[in-house]
Amino acid sequence: MKTITSLTVIAKEWFDKVNGNSYFSAQITVNNDHVIKIPFQYGYDRMYIQQTFNTLTDYGYECGRGWNIEQYCNENKIPHVFVKHEKCLQRDVKAWGNN
Repeated sequence: MKTITSLTVIAKEWFDKVNGNSYFSAQITVNNDHVIKIPFQYGYDRMYIQQTFNTLTDYGYECGRGWNIEQYCNENKIPHVFVKHEKCLQRDVKAWGNN
């Protein structure tokens, strides 16, 4: 398992007013150098944090048990930042996760 020494997650969210659904994409920076992108997908509120846990696990990082990556960082004194930009344009959210 790979060790996390620092974690930054920046998400962008778009709300589809016609259908009433929220979508997001995110960029995860692990250990100040490895950038992992979470592509455009359905999800609202803190879903981007849950998906961060799933993505880091898929990449072989130690994230603890359950899906609470934030709690794992707090318990292990890992510096972390989680930011979500709301009310973004759909094209910006799609591009953010796919570049």
